[in-house]
Amino acid sequence: MLDIRFVREHTDKIFDALGKRAQKTDILDKFLEIENKRRELLKFVEELRQQRNSLSQDIGRLKKQGGDASAIMSEAKSVSDQITTKEETLRELETGALQELLLIPNIPHESVPHGKDETGNVEVRTWGEKPQFTFEPRNHWDIGESLGILDFERAGKIAGARFAILKGAGAKLERALINFMLNLHTKDHGYTEIFPPILVNRQSMTGTGQLPKFEEDLFKLADERGFYLIPTAEVPVTNIHREEILDEDALPIFYTAYTPCFRREAGSYGKDTRGLIRQHQFNKVELVKFVKPEDSYNELEALTGNAEEVLKRLGLPYRVVSLCTGDMGFSSAKTYDLEVWFPAQGKYREISSCSNFEDFQARRASIRFKRKGGKGTEFVHTLNGSGLAVGRTFAAILENFQQEDGSVIIPDALRHFVGTDKIVL
Repeated sequence: MLDIRFVREHTDKIFDALGKRAQKTDILDKFLEIENKRRELLKFVEELRQQRNSLSQDIGRLKKQGGDASAIMSEAKSVSDQITTKEETLRELETGALQELLLIPNIPHESVPHGKDETGNVEVRTWGEKPQFTFEPRNHWDIGESLGILDFERAGKIAGARFAILKGAGAKLERALINFMLNLHTKDHGYTEIFPPILVNRQSMTGTGQLPKFEEDLFKLADERGFYLIPTAEVPVTNIHREEILDEDALPIFYTAYTPCFRREAGSYGKDTRGLIRQHQFNKVELVKFVKPEDSYNELEALTGNAEEVLKRLGLPYRVVSLCTGDMGFSSAKTYDLEVWFPAQGKYREISSCSNFEDFQARRASIRFKRKGGKGTEFVHTLNGSGLAVGRTFAAILENFQQEDGSVIIPDALRHFVGTDKIVL
């Protein structure tokens, strides 16, 4: 969430940011309309309060003098009744202004490339050699089904489309990837491992920016408690420090977490209907950072490097892309996407998004810190990134390390966990 005072005083910058994001400006117009009404009413209510205080003083003086204060008391009651009515309207306007403010996206950092959609994204670097095959490479779902390690048909019987059953060596490979990623991030990169709840409340979803804008993409429980299934570990892990004031010495804080994740994929009808790329349920290892504002962009580069290291150790070719203003996520000020190579599709596909949210999430979730010897508090900057999406990594391994005989070579970094160097027919 943006600072309400900043939005009021710098509407030109917000309009400009919305334009760069290729978004309509009516959300800002609606906020300003409600906010102006709120401020005008607040001014009127404050005048009424002053009038009530003045009348109370007059009543007190008259009573001390033994005079008749009934007329002034009647007037004071009328003013008090007006205040009660206006305060109720004021609360409604405050709620309305907040709801509109929650729909305004973050302002892109000045280094973010301008563009209206993914065609405006800028390649930053590439790593690794794309595999060369003497045969026509197959899609990961064909490979997995022929090896007997993926079963989409029976998953569909159990749950429906966009689900998969991993069997035998496939289940072991999935588990191996999770363990490998967590070990790398905790032992080599200095993150503390977290295993958080995968059901969260509405406040948590609002704190990280999923609500109210993206409600249709979420799975919600149909009971009175209103729990949501998490779309990413970013939600519970970032909310660990919601409504807290941290000591400066506690920063930076690095967390990593494995969780299953759940998304309705409401806006992706017809996209990636086969395979593991776009599932309703998938596993992911997440990286989350809480840092001081002056450190956040250096930490974004470091976090992106931590996610890249997973791909490097697995030997998977990839590229890093700086997302443009029109393709960037709602809460982000700057995002790098890591895209891994899929030979059968002949293109790179996203496997991680690494973002700096600056104080956008921290303001929504009220996560602050206090500097040594300083007065007051400041909002921390939050960052996160996938380290990595496990199912997509699984799929990339099948495609990049497939052999002509139908087998798949296991990357060296995983053999200890899987217990074999190859999955065979």
